[in-house]
Amino acid sequence: MSFSWTRVGAILHKELRDYRRNRFVIATMAATPALFIALPTIQLIAANATGKAVTLRVGLSLLYMLVVPVIMPSVISAYSVVGERDQGTLEPVLSTPIRREELLIAKALAAFVPTLVVAYAVFGIFLAIAALFAHPAIVSAIYAGTHVLVQLLFTPLLAGWAVWIGIAVSTRSTDVRAAQQLSVLGSAPPLAILVLMSLNVITVSTALAIALAAALLAFDLLAWRVVAAMFDRERLVTGSRG
Repeated sequence: MSFSWTRVGAILHKELRDYRRNRFVIATMAATPALFIALPTIQLIAANATGKAVTLRVGLSLLYMLVVPVIMPSVISAYSVVGERDQGTLEPVLSTPIRREELLIAKALAAFVPTLVVAYAVFGIFLAIAALFAHPAIVSAIYAGTHVLVQLLFTPLLAGWAVWIGIAVSTRSTDVRAAQQLSVLGSAPPLAILVLMSLNVITVSTALAIALAAALLAFDLLAWRVVAAMFDRERLVTGSRG
C-alpha cells in the first residue's frame, strides 16, 4: 500500500479534534506559553539598559522563547501513543488500513503544527511588548546580531526534535507520566547547547549555527523512519488489551 497524504490528513484531523477535547493538552498549550512569555518580558522591562549586561539579558530572555518549542511538543507527543492505549482507542486506530509511517507522521504533525503556531505567536507578542515598554537600547539589542534569526530558524527544528523523541518514548512506555518525563529529558540536549551559546560559554559563529541547524534538520527528516521501525502493531495491541 503506497503512502497516502489523504490518510495522514484524516488521522491529523482526528488528533486535533481529540486535542480540543483533552483538558490536559489544552492546559499545556495555554500554561506553557503564558509562563515563558511572562518571565522574559518582566525581566526585560525591569532591566537597566547599561553596560554589557544588556546583551546577556536579551540573550537569556530570548532563550525562554526557545523553551516553548521544546517543552510543549515533548509533553503532547509523549501522550500520542500511550495516551490512546490508556483510553482504549489505540486498537481501533491500529486496525484501520493505514501504514505506520502515515500514522506517525500524522501524530507528529498534530503536535508540531500547534506548537509552531503558539511559539511564533509568543515570540511576536514578546517583540510587541518589548517595543512598547522596554528601553530603546534593549529593543535595539534584540534586533542586533542574530537573535531574531535564531528564533525563527531553531523554533521548528527544536520542535521537530522534541516531537520525535516524545513519540519514540510514547511507543515504548506504558505510563503517561513516565513517558512525559522521559520525553522532556530527551528533548533537552539541543536546548542545552543553545543555553551555552546564549551564555557565551560556547563561542557563537555562523559555521557553528549552520552545523547545529543542519544536524537538527537531518535528525528531524530521518527520525520518522527510525521511530516507524520501533512501532510494533502487535505489541501495542497486545499491550492495550493487557
